[in-house]
Amino acid sequence: MTENNQKPNDQEDVSLYEKIIGRTEELFDSGRKNLDEALKKAGEDLASAGNFTREQADKISTYVKRDIEHAIENAGKARENLKEAVAPGRVAAGAQSFFSRILTSTAETFSEWARKSEQQLEFKTGEITSPGTLTCKNCMEEIHMRKTAKIPPCPKCHQTLFRKSY
Repeated sequence: MTENNQKPNDQEDVSLYEKIIGRTEELFDSGRKNLDEALKKAGEDLASAGNFTREQADKISTYVKRDIEHAIENAGKARENLKEAVAPGRVAAGAQSFFSRILTSTAETFSEWARKSEQQLEFKTGEITSPGTLTCKNCMEEIHMRKTAKIPPCPKCHQTLFRKSY
């Protein structure tokens, strides 16, 4: 049933509910009452004003109490969930996982750059190169090229793949 289709008695109950909530909040905030006392006093105040019967106030007070207790229980659960979510061990593990992913990604990027750099320094027998030192990738023998020339096979192991340094 929508708000607009409520029966007059239902509207009266809703109005009483809102008034009890408001008065209970005032009494509770003043610090003079616990929840049960504040609810009882709010119901008495509204019943004595003459707009509602004591029975109506008692009935609606039980609904208010139920809803407040439910809200408090949910707040406690939310607080516990928040504590768990931001527990130091959990935060530390999350941070460690995050940094691990960053470091792994960085290491992979550096490895790729190193591989590409190494390829740029790779020379083969038969290619022409400028002066510099060629190191055989198989036996580590060095060939010192003093002038631009065609690269010969390794004089020690006869392999054909070199790394150039200057």
